[in-house]
Amino acid sequence: MPKGQVGAAIRRAKEETVADVGRRLRSAPSTVVVDYRGLNVGDDAALRRRLRGAGVEYRVVKNTLLDRAAREQGLDGMDALLRGPTAVAFSLADPTAAARELAQFAKDHEQVQFKGGVLGGRVIGPEAVRALAELPSRETLLARVAGAFAAPLAATASVLGAPIRALATAADQLAKAREAAS
Repeated sequence: MPKGQVGAAIRRAKEETVADVGRRLRSAPSTVVVDYRGLNVGDDAALRRRLRGAGVEYRVVKNTLLDRAAREQGLDGMDALLRGPTAVAFSLADPTAAARELAQFAKDHEQVQFKGGVLGGRVIGPEAVRALAELPSRETLLARVAGAFAAPLAATASVLGAPIRALATAADQLAKAREAAS
């Protein structure tokens, strides 16, 4: 392949990467940026499996390409996160999944350090990512809301049913008393 064609192919590959990362930054509910320096191949593979299982896409992206994609999406402040080796985790469904899974992994692998992320179209710092990791999943929150709605209904049903239960108990005792008397 002639030298000019190689350069054009590399340029096209970089443009495709920027476009793909830009699409993911725009469509993902949340994105977490981490420094993965010091992870060995086995730990990196384990992290990728764990994230994939949680519905998170994880990839290493050159800082310049990630910065360009972020600027094209109107994300100001992303360049401050892009120092040193950078990996990006895109949550595909649950906004807390990437942060939660990376935080769990980081407990045993201190090499993984949060740099920041993107949530709701805004760049957030590492503290906000840690706070996001502490939030329960969407399913857990929905279950809690459903439980909060169901509890008063169950209490109301119990209160409304109390006179009927008392009447049934009284009738049962009356029947037993008549049976004992005869």
